[in-house]
Amino acid sequence: MLVLNAGSSSLKVCLYQLEAEPDTVPPPCWHALLDWGEDPTTAKLKVKTSHQQYQSILTHPQGAITGLPAWIKALLATLTEGQTAVVQTLDDICMIGHRVVHGGLRYQAPVQVDAAVKAAIAEFSEYAPLHNPANLAGIEVMEQLCPQIPQVAVFDTAFHAHLPRVARTYPIPQELSAAGIQRYGFHGISHQYVSERAAPLLELPPTALRLITCHLGNGCSLAAVKGGQCVETTMGFTPAAGVMMGTRCGDIDPGILLYLLRRGYSVDQLDQLVNRQSGLLGVSGISNDLRQILAAIDQGVAAAQLAYDCFIYSLQRGIASLIPPLGGVDALVFTAGIGENAPSVRADVCHGLGWLGVHLNPVANEQHHGDRDIASATSRVRVLVLQTQEDWAIARACLKVLAA
Repeated sequence: MLVLNAGSSSLKVCLYQLEAEPDTVPPPCWHALLDWGEDPTTAKLKVKTSHQQYQSILTHPQGAITGLPAWIKALLATLTEGQTAVVQTLDDICMIGHRVVHGGLRYQAPVQVDAAVKAAIAEFSEYAPLHNPANLAGIEVMEQLCPQIPQVAVFDTAFHAHLPRVARTYPIPQELSAAGIQRYGFHGISHQYVSERAAPLLELPPTALRLITCHLGNGCSLAAVKGGQCVETTMGFTPAAGVMMGTRCGDIDPGILLYLLRRGYSVDQLDQLVNRQSGLLGVSGISNDLRQILAAIDQGVAAAQLAYDCFIYSLQRGIASLIPPLGGVDALVFTAGIGENAPSVRADVCHGLGWLGVHLNPVANEQHHGDRDIASATSRVRVLVLQTQEDWAIARACLKVLAA
């Protein structure tokens, strides 16, 4: 089972060897990561198996998305060739699963890819310009390399498909809502996985839990999960909405865009502004990568400090906004690249939530191993750090499609 998980600045590819769905999350027998977060024209390739590792630098003058097909082919070569080879040919793969960010109203469950599914993914690229084109590129590359292998699309929007009507409806004319302009929500594969994973750690059934899950990476979103169902989320019609992110602005006054249109900005320029030039990158003027922001703060760069402070403030506001639909909070969950690996972000976010009864154990917060509860013994709200397993969740969805 091969899984392709394309993000806005990275691509993870995993190979799982499975007889049936196991009781615990199995490690992939092969794992590769392409990361172009620091430079869109240069991708760092890292490949791991249980016994070997391989690293390389791939370049393309036009960068991802244009360079992504060539990068994927180079990545897949390490699956069948060299020291990291674990299969003889790609024909050894029985099914390929893809994370697809936007499925609109059309797709609310995993589906086998055909021409109609590909056309829909392309259509919804207008709503998710950083992701759906990369998702589609992965599907088409795999279709070229191994056309006989069935492919499955697993949609990030599916977990949010049953948002209450009051939560998904924008205050706009109803004919626009009827045309599909509504809040969809994203990162659903991750939010669903960590909300399910939280229950055994808290020793409570999922139906009894009120969670706020924080998926924090280059893209960031928060979700309110009550009784295992998503009842509210910060992203909306597109992944540009919600809290501040690496290059995306999150929620801003829509009048700003009207003002810039009247000042001569084109739609394409606004697209670049909202999706690729804002967020941490826009405020700092340095980078969308939090690691570089933190390094600049250590050097006394004021703009980097402001970007970080705005990011923390945005997360605190977002978390507070999700409390009413839950009616209270049992646990706060941090996951994804920043959520799992940036203790300063967790500490600073939670410091502003003391009024809610959130208090961290500073020693546990600084640790870097495994899924864990980092709240203090006296905290009224538990605080979990969970490793998101989107790749396994996609593989599990493929198993169910294969069985059907």
